[in-house]
Amino acid sequence: MNKFSIGVDLGGTNLRIAAVDEQGNLVEKVTLGTKVSLGRDHVIGDMCDAIQRMAERFRDSAPLLGIGVGVPGIIDMQTGWLRESPNLPGWADYPVRAEIERRLKTMVILENDANVAALGEKWLGAARDFSAMAMLTLGTGVGGGLVLDGAIWRGANGMAAEFGHITVEPEGQLCGCGNRGCLEQYASATAVVRMAREAVAGNGGSALARAAGSDPEFSAKSIYNLAIQGDEDARRIFRYVGRCLGIVLPGLINSLNLPIYLIGGGASSAWEAFSPSIFEELRRRSYVYAATAPHDPMTNEGASARLEADSRKTIITRALLGSDAGLYGAARLPMLADAKR
Repeated sequence: MNKFSIGVDLGGTNLRIAAVDEQGNLVEKVTLGTKVSLGRDHVIGDMCDAIQRMAERFRDSAPLLGIGVGVPGIIDMQTGWLRESPNLPGWADYPVRAEIERRLKTMVILENDANVAALGEKWLGAARDFSAMAMLTLGTGVGGGLVLDGAIWRGANGMAAEFGHITVEPEGQLCGCGNRGCLEQYASATAVVRMAREAVAGNGGSALARAAGSDPEFSAKSIYNLAIQGDEDARRIFRYVGRCLGIVLPGLINSLNLPIYLIGGGASSAWEAFSPSIFEELRRRSYVYAATAPHDPMTNEGASARLEADSRKTIITRALLGSDAGLYGAARLPMLADAKR
């Protein structure tokens, strides 16, 4: 095997770890639950144990370049401290990088989870033929990543691209960040479930109510399944998700004028249910998009998006790598660091 690195995607729900070689081949992957309720030391312990087992399996066949870790929240890139993470309670102002390095005795690069997902899509996914891109990740929360001239754009102090905390409803739902009406409260998987339960409270005889009462793992996927089966309550929720994304995206398009914007993360699997509302809003709210939209934006997924890489169109499409984008991006970090040495 070629040189490899280990990428970690630390989410509010799942902890995912993968060995990836320099050609982008995913050699091994493991998924664990993120036991946030047991505290940060327990979660980091689970992570480091799994990383050590994986590294030992390949130690004799290929050199390990390092560990890349994607974490939700605001990171001080110089110190490796996690300054704030609404989806990891109790992790604020914690030296995550130093703690992982202390346990593993090897180089660790810490990065925002949405940034590494964007980097993964730039390396191997839907944006690989573009020099610049933006990505929104819809998962437990809503993250954002920017890649400009092939490199992650972090801003002046590592806080760039917090798209999930752009306000879409000024007096709306209270967000974990302290604001009200953030996109995260209307477009994340968590938000979809909350909105469904709110709908159930107003209509106990609906299909949503029956699903919520009979499915112990009632989730955004359950609600999406109802939507594609034609349930109007579920469809209304996803139309609202699309509307909220369609409020945020025009601001990004009008200010950044990038060639491609991706929607990724686990909840992006409901693309068919919410994307029509995105495009409806985009044409009304962004004159830049109206002037540069592809003839049929709904066809611009994957390969067809890449065909437009040299054109002057604005592509809005679903990410290609799914939940593995963050793993690929995290694993890419030590490779880029090694190339600079």
